[in-house]
Amino acid sequence: MRLMSRVVSGVGSMSYKVDHEYDYLFKIVLIGDSGVGKSNILSRFTRNEFCLESKSTIGVEFATRTLQVEGKTVKAQIWDTAGQERYRAITSAYYRGAVGALLVYDITKRQTFENVQRWLRELRDHADSNIVIMMAGNKSDLNHLRAVSTEDAQNLAEREGLSFLETSALEAFNVEKAFQTILFDIYQIISKKALAAQQATTSLPQGTTINVSNMSSSVEKKSCCSN
Repeated sequence: MRLMSRVVSGVGSMSYKVDHEYDYLFKIVLIGDSGVGKSNILSRFTRNEFCLESKSTIGVEFATRTLQVEGKTVKAQIWDTAGQERYRAITSAYYRGAVGALLVYDITKRQTFENVQRWLRELRDHADSNIVIMMAGNKSDLNHLRAVSTEDAQNLAEREGLSFLETSALEAFNVEKAFQTILFDIYQIISKKALAAQQATTSLPQGTTINVSNMSSSVEKKSCCSN
């Protein structure tokens, strides 16, 4: 069953602690052209399901899954943004608060790979500058129909500073690894920021120590002399 969402103000803001069920909540968005397999990647990761007859996503849907990262309980809230042009104006609002993104193309359709940079521009226009981005070449099970070489994809990923994996939602290949890598990278960024903040607090200059007993003695002497 698909979980259809409405626009909810403040949902998916930067990682934060909520209750005893999990330590952090990370919002991750799936982006890329329609038909590249984003919805099946989502269902494979969150429910370990794959539907050969899955229909195009309309608007936005999301699902969650909780994992352990470096001993912390992390809840991944993954948003599947529709790839169709007519929905782009709607889905752009959902980039806000995202700390990770999986940019998906279809290795059998060259045009979906050519559009990666357009999606990158849109993502960088709407998302936080520190967002963790991974590019995924999906449908690696259709290697005999390949239209995008692994080398071309790796070169693009290096130029754009992205992580890169080829995945297969059908065969459950590298889907788990893709999200685990994104979540680990996000956690590392959050941990470094927390450590830096802690070090900044402990390195603040100490105030001058005032000896209260000496001060009171001085006051007593002045009082004595004034009499």
